[in-house]
Amino acid sequence: MKLDCFRLTTNPPELRPGRPERQWMEDFGSRAPYRCLPMTVANATGWELLCPFGATVEWNGGPLTSDIAILPDPPLNDHAHFISSHFQGGVLTFHPGYLFRTDPGWAVLTSGSPNQPKHGISPLTGIVETDWLPFSFTMNWIFTAPGRVRFEKGEPFCFINLMEHKKLDGIKPQIRELHEDPKLRDEFHSWMESRNKFNSDLAKRDPATLKQGWQRHYFRGEAPPNGGTGASDHISKRRLKDPTQ
Repeated sequence: MKLDCFRLTTNPPELRPGRPERQWMEDFGSRAPYRCLPMTVANATGWELLCPFGATVEWNGGPLTSDIAILPDPPLNDHAHFISSHFQGGVLTFHPGYLFRTDPGWAVLTSGSPNQPKHGISPLTGIVETDWLPFSFTMNWIFTAPGRVRFEKGEPFCFINLMEHKKLDGIKPQIRELHEDPKLRDEFHSWMESRNKFNSDLAKRDPATLKQGWQRHYFRGEAPPNGGTGASDHISKRRLKDPTQ
């Protein structure tokens, strides 16, 4: 599996593995959101492209490209190579600075950083067929309301991941009844009983349960009591590779 990143400028934006940390997660008491392993793994499943400079961007609500004002932090005054108002309707455009190439059948999924909301503006997601495309793409954000937003230097403006998207066409979802899979049914019921008891004991202020704080079955890749064998290849931390020269 390859991800070739061909530079289109002398100094393209920094490309680095995604990080699991989020400021809003840090701000929670006891950093409780980090207990949600599916979310923290998603945060780090991909690579971030970082803003090379800070900029204030303002949309007045109008439909024209001129209705978005872009004010890069001084002393910079030439920003169009990286950030511009190229489309209409409150859409802000970033230029990643790379031409990506993937193996046959694989594409680059472009989006904003997972679980990192930004007030007033939202990232637009795209699937780019990088197994054949001989040119780059743009990363676009759309204002959700007129107003002003900030993109700080070093802030991710694009998040890329890889997906074998053409195989999705062959997948046909099937709605089934849980009792059709007795083993899975029994494992689910075991988990449900364990969860209900844990929540009940929490409500009763049971000292042992309060000390435990939260159930760690998924976090550890363990099945609940009498609920299966767990996972032999469970992922609790994602560590993607840094780009090489």
